[in-house]
Amino acid sequence: MISSARLTLRNYRPDEKERFAELNADPKVGEWLGGTMSREASDASFDTRRQEIDQHGFGLWAAALKGDDTMIGSVGLRRLPLAWDHPMGGEVEVGWRLFPSAWGAGYASEAAAACVAFGFSQLRLAQIVSFTATTNARSEAVMRRIGMTRDPARDFDHPSRAPGHPLRRHIVYVALNPEL
Repeated sequence: MISSARLTLRNYRPDEKERFAELNADPKVGEWLGGTMSREASDASFDTRRQEIDQHGFGLWAAALKGDDTMIGSVGLRRLPLAWDHPMGGEVEVGWRLFPSAWGAGYASEAAAACVAFGFSQLRLAQIVSFTATTNARSEAVMRRIGMTRDPARDFDHPSRAPGHPLRRHIVYVALNPEL
């Protein structure tokens, strides 16, 4: 679990599966992720995320407001599989997915910064990456606000997007652990 000024990043409670499905079915959220997620896929992702957090002590946590503990999205760190057909395979990524009602309040930046700090201090990671479609200015702004640096040499075409797809080209940002 991670705590920031306004948020708690924690494992998902079993009763949050429906809310998680609502997040993944929101067209505004899915716009930057290549589409919405079916209920079946969302339920599988929910179960996987809970297991990964239990097993590794980190993952893509539930982001909840302090005070009433309302889940406003998912923010965290994940190690991208080496076997994954993806240029970032093997890297640890900081990522976020929030309900549109939580956009514009600084929650993504606050939670992502807390995740990067956790990754450096607790996991002793040398670097953390983040990436998004070139057209996703809001996510790119979060990356800049939390002190990540653009690494154009690592930009890539997302392997799951067809040539010409508006979300195919991705930009990469990197945070380096200042203590390593």
